[in-house]
Amino acid sequence: MTPDQIPQLLKQVSYADPRVLPEDPKEVAGLAALWATVLADVPVQFAMQAVGIHYARSPYPIKPSDISTRWQAVVRDRMQRDVDPAPPVDPDNEAAYREQLAAHRRAVATGQQPPVEHKALTSGPAAAEAERRLKAFGRYIPPSVDDVLAAYRPRRAARIATIREGRPDALAVACPVETCRAAVAMPCTRPGKGQTRHRLAGPHPSRVDAAAVSAV
Repeated sequence: MTPDQIPQLLKQVSYADPRVLPEDPKEVAGLAALWATVLADVPVQFAMQAVGIHYARSPYPIKPSDISTRWQAVVRDRMQRDVDPAPPVDPDNEAAYREQLAAHRRAVATGQQPPVEHKALTSGPAAAEAERRLKAFGRYIPPSVDDVLAAYRPRRAARIATIREGRPDALAVACPVETCRAAVAMPCTRPGKGQTRHRLAGPHPSRVDAAAVSAV
């Protein structure tokens, strides 16, 4: 707000609370100067509306900080939702780039332009492509990378192939066979001589059945 707008704001405040506006003209001038300093960054229309909101909720006299605090919360919310899109200028022109970026931020902060939110990045014609990429990168290792590494990780590749074919992943459960008891993700084994164990070519049939039951 500009200093010449403050008297009208104080007059509006006085309609709801005459205590705010002093009778002495010098005191009014001093009060106006103080409010002008505190509300320098607040749009006049917002300040007028904030007065009505305040007295709709509180019986106490309004202070300029009540208005400025409310305005700062609005600005903070707008800026947190804005993704700072790249300005439509040559990025090598640093001065123009900074100027356009600052202008965008000012417009969002003052409400002249709505925030450019994250959801706008996946709307419109690019939505299908964004969804495809999210599915590919939704895991620690994308499916395409799994395929490349299959030759180096045969056990994992076999599990992935089983899942893609719609069959139960036996290694997703512990083996119920008493002589095996392989833990989740570990291959089935059978006892050997002494303390040795031999890895089986595939899981025990009962482990496959257990995986099928757990997947239901």
